[in-house]
Amino acid sequence: MSFSYRKGPFLAAHYVSGRSREAARGPTPPGLGGGIVGVMTERIDTGPPPPVETSGLTKRYGTLTAVDALNLTVRPGEVYGFLGPNGAGKTSTLRMLLGLVRPTAGTVRLFGRPPGAPGQLDRVGALIEGPGFYPYLSGRDNLRVLARYAGTPSGRIRTVLELVDLVARAGDRYANYSLGMKQRLGVAAALLSDPRLLILDEPTNGLDPAGMADMRALIRRLGAAGCTVLLSSHLLGEVQQVCDRVGVVARGRLVAESTVAELRGTASLRVVADPLDVAADRARALLGAERVRVVDGGLDLAVDPDRAAWINAELVDGGLAVRELRPKERDLEQVFFELTEEGGTDVAKASR
Repeated sequence: MSFSYRKGPFLAAHYVSGRSREAARGPTPPGLGGGIVGVMTERIDTGPPPPVETSGLTKRYGTLTAVDALNLTVRPGEVYGFLGPNGAGKTSTLRMLLGLVRPTAGTVRLFGRPPGAPGQLDRVGALIEGPGFYPYLSGRDNLRVLARYAGTPSGRIRTVLELVDLVARAGDRYANYSLGMKQRLGVAAALLSDPRLLILDEPTNGLDPAGMADMRALIRRLGAAGCTVLLSSHLLGEVQQVCDRVGVVARGRLVAESTVAELRGTASLRVVADPLDVAADRARALLGAERVRVVDGGLDLAVDPDRAAWINAELVDGGLAVRELRPKERDLEQVFFELTEEGGTDVAKASR
């Protein structure tokens, strides 16, 4: 495999498999805007090493530390959410994973080997930042150029167009595509040769709500089929709905890593009853004072939601009028802001 950088409006980097070097002597195929498409030529048994593993990964640009001693592990077959605010270091990390940016310090391993190892990126598909193709070619013809360049069977083109729901517009010129359609074509290109590891940077950018739902469904199907997906996003709902585990980065550092459920914490009960002071006293007698908080005109009870019927019966038997009783969970947005706000923890909490 050769790995080369080309200057130009459409190609930032591309991968060429050994068997496709002859085809690569033709016109240079398009890449994905400021990013890349990684194309795999065949499936390879990866064995025990994780698809993605970093140790002390650091990137500095002058005095700015974009990524700070990042230790990250993505397990085989999982959908891993790489979550953080804009400027947190997500895209810089993904570029280092793919060998597009050289780390200042630390190591990167994909399937146990560095990205620059011969053939190592053949099993990786990626969409980094925004897509970009030849504007005068149709979506289908852009994929044909990439498939021929990488030695991928042409029959795969319709498969990936179907996966991203772009068959009906595949014959249209890329220049006439909407932002969402361009994003879909970029994902199709990343899937062109059936990668074992798929790295997506903000894949729902530009999609309407229906398109976002379709993309989430596609990501879930890929994960269920055994493809490892590393999904970078700042959209909390997207991550919460599709990811098995989440790594949260802030100011270049990993501040938390766990399942979405564990990050959100244990559910509790929200109770609104009249009179409030009597309800609070009754709840403290039932559960203990440390499990009862008076918040915003109601009670937050640190108790398993499965005990809601018992709590309700006890309050009603005590002569209280219960107006609201429901499970209460922290959503990922609340956790995200707690972890990434200034002064938040800088220690990664691993659950591996």
